Amino acid sequence: MIQKDLEQDVVLWSTIQRDLHQQYGDKLFQSWFSKINFLKRANGEVVLSLPSQFMKEWITENYFDLILSLWQHYDSSVQDLSFKVVLAENKGVVSVRNPYSIYGSGIQAGAFATNLDKRFTFENFVVGSPNELAYSASRAISEAKKAIPESNPLFLYGGVGLGKTHLMHSIAWYMLSHNFGRRFIYLSAEKFMYQFVSALRNKSLLSFKEQFRSVDVLMIDDIQFICGKDSTQEEFFHTFNTLIDNHRQIVISCDRSPSDLDNVEDRIKSRLGWGLVADVHSTTYELRIGILESKIEQMRVHVPSDVVEFLANSVTSNVRELEGALNKVVAHSNLMKKSINLDNTKSILKDLLKFTQKSVMIPDIQKKVAGHYAVSFSDMTSSVRARSVSRPRQIAMYLCKLLTPKSLAEIGKQFGNKDHTTVMHAIRKIEALCKSDVEFAKEVETLTRNVKA
Repeated sequence: MIQKDLEQDVVLWSTIQRDLHQQYGDKLFQSWFSKINFLKRANGEVVLSLPSQFMKEWITENYFDLILSLWQHYDSSVQDLSFKVVLAENKGVVSVRNPYSIYGSGIQAGAFATNLDKRFTFENFVVGSPNELAYSASRAISEAKKAIPESNPLFLYGGVGLGKTHLMHSIAWYMLSHNFGRRFIYLSAEKFMYQFVSALRNKSLLSFKEQFRSVDVLMIDDIQFICGKDSTQEEFFHTFNTLIDNHRQIVISCDRSPSDLDNVEDRIKSRLGWGLVADVHSTTYELRIGILESKIEQMRVHVPSDVVEFLANSVTSNVRELEGALNKVVAHSNLMKKSINLDNTKSILKDLLKFTQKSVMIPDIQKKVAGHYAVSFSDMTSSVRARSVSRPRQIAMYLCKLLTPKSLAEIGKQFGNKDHTTVMHAIRKIEALCKSDVEFAKEVETLTRNVKA
């Protein structure tokens, strides 16, 4: 009797799969539903098996209600549904001994997978002059059927919270939804390092190499985390070369440009800059307005224009903090049953704005000034006396005194252990130039706004 019931449930699942195939088409069915198998039924609950944790999360998030309703349509005694990850041999799924599981059109790194955020899609990315190049390149890669030579690798860099990870996730989501033929891995550099070390420890290095070098697209977030990790750098270098030689696409994000990476071999810096290096700049006022309006539309709330303008003018550090400020205002309005207005907004964000005003750090200033004058980040801490380097360094010291609470000695320490008298000389020099040269004063004022933005 038990065997008969099992056979009936297997047949029923086949019927449901047929319905899913008809509803979603061949590509989506083959990528997702064909890999789900009936496992068991107990106490009114149907248990289905899937080959990876990522697939379990994706199906649960997007198709749980649909699959349960289909079961209940054919059998009203079914009360609940659950999924279990089962790694099996010879079914398009890798074995338990291999820590990487293949899913759909991509590859995800087992239990240590970086989950994709469903909010981070191209549709939800607001494009403006600071991120237009990075967006266009990311979109082109996601739509391409093969690597784009002039953008291989695509190196996205910029400060925290400016949208680099959003673009990485957008590429992954697009390929999952539209570009089924491309296999990919997306993970952070930190997890790449962790899995490399685990492979060494478990004597599964060959499997590690095969998995990472067999994909069509490799995406690694926050590559700066492998700085100084010699063995991980070496493995990344060989993986990078293999993929490039085989015309596979690489996408990398970082908080600085390839040339400014510390404790990274020159040969790796050189290869990282081979393709397209796209700087995701700090947001402009117009872009912040666009981001807020897009977010407000998604939230379906009314926010007065003066509040939107206040937020765009006040929270200039990054997109993450800007959206966080809006979320806080809207949440307070909902909880307190009060309408959103400018006075309430200022009161709600009082502590946040106070913190934001103090959050400018010396390395941030050094990076902005170095980028503006096209000198390297290392020049900020060097002893080079050429005017093309010394003047930007003096401006950076001046801005550090103007925008941070640090002492002259503390500032000097972060500029290559310079003496406090050197910092004082730099400050006085810039102050004098600002008074005597109007154009120079305007340039320093622009830099000040950019650093605070």
